[in-house]
Amino acid sequence: MLSWPRLRMRQFAFRAMITVRALLTPVAFGAHAMIFDRDGKVLLARHTYFGALSFPGGGVGRGEPAEAALMRELREELGGLRADPPVFVGLFTHRAGWATNLIALYRLTNAEVEFRPNAEISEIMFVDPADPPAGTSSGSVRRLAEYLAGAPPNPYW
Repeated sequence: MLSWPRLRMRQFAFRAMITVRALLTPVAFGAHAMIFDRDGKVLLARHTYFGALSFPGGGVGRGEPAEAALMRELREELGGLRADPPVFVGLFTHRAGWATNLIALYRLTNAEVEFRPNAEISEIMFVDPADPPAGTSSGSVRRLAEYLAGAPPNPYW
């Protein structure tokens, strides 16, 4: 686990990167995943630069298909992953300072993960999707509630 000063430094660096990117391109595109294991539990990750637990994923590169970016990010962040093919859930918008983030969300089921802590993800946990732990990001909590209720997703992250 990172010390508080190191976490604050990473958060500052992350916000600075987002600000610079917003000045250059005001819209950022990312892909994230709700990953369910065979028991129906969902994977939440603790990113080293973001204090809350959230779905894993990351940025989509220029000209890169969102699903390909998702699978690349999951390999980078989680290590070994075996799961059923990704199913597109929806496209969401999230205002982040001056920028707008567009997030393509996918669902993967029957997942098995061989996680290795790394520079981006310090820990993962499979949790009951109906009862995510305190400290889970509000966007992840909303997506899980919609999924469990079978409700159409709200377009705002």
